[in-house]
Amino acid sequence: MNYRELLRGTGVALVTPFKQNMEIDFPALERVINYVIENSAEYVVTLGTTGETPTLSKDEKIELILFTYSIVADRVPVVVGIGGNNTLSLIKDLETFPLHKAAAVLSASPYYNKPSQEGIYQHYKALAEVSPKPIILYNVPGRTGRNMSAQTTLRLARDFKNIIGIKEASGDLTQAMQILKDKPADFLVLSGDDNLALPQMACGMDGIISVIANCMPKQFAEMVRLSLQNNFAAAKLLNDQMLEAYDLLFAENNPAGVKAFLAEMGLIENHLRLPVVPLSEGLHKAVTDYLQRLK
Repeated sequence: MNYRELLRGTGVALVTPFKQNMEIDFPALERVINYVIENSAEYVVTLGTTGETPTLSKDEKIELILFTYSIVADRVPVVVGIGGNNTLSLIKDLETFPLHKAAAVLSASPYYNKPSQEGIYQHYKALAEVSPKPIILYNVPGRTGRNMSAQTTLRLARDFKNIIGIKEASGDLTQAMQILKDKPADFLVLSGDDNLALPQMACGMDGIISVIANCMPKQFAEMVRLSLQNNFAAAKLLNDQMLEAYDLLFAENNPAGVKAFLAEMGLIENHLRLPVVPLSEGLHKAVTDYLQRLK
């Protein structure tokens, strides 16, 4: 299978809506999934960081995977997030989670432990040897505390056929260009930074796994498609319109920003599990004002 074609474009890192009692709000999640698919997102990602996975139990994660499959109903591919800092535990998850309908697994590099580059390599080697699905690496040093170097990414790309790509969210354009320059031809390279997606695609990236595409899927996905068609003049016009939204989404915390947007749009209730809290009053008002101007 050509995963560079299957997962090209805009993937949406889905939020996990909650009710006031902090139970998962499945009807709200159904609304979000339908909204992003109907507005042209190419695929969805469940159990990403935007889904508040550190606060979800194993049973809740399994329930979310199965629910996502049922609502997506094969309309678009589904990628499942399985990452963490306990390699042995992740191996068990890969062996037991319901991955039968997943196109791939997105796996963030280990956080908090701060392993060496060799430790990161050995971690992914252990996952690749047992995973029933292809793995997309996820480098997000702002959350993990350790950057995965271009050299480590390329080593993994060459050594394991079922490591098919990377979500590169270091924010380092030079590192991204090093990966793009030397990667295997079929290796998928995705942005993990909404605000950098346009210049990164100009460098050769295949698309993005996005946060803003939860709430602005049509405009953002079109910007991505135009970029992939090398129509950067038209893509820039759309991107310029979203610059303020990028700032609002990430000013305090993800997913507090995108949940504020979705709540104002009537798709979810604005609840997050601790230790993440909703946007401050002033920033939430700025979100409301921005959405009013769009109307």
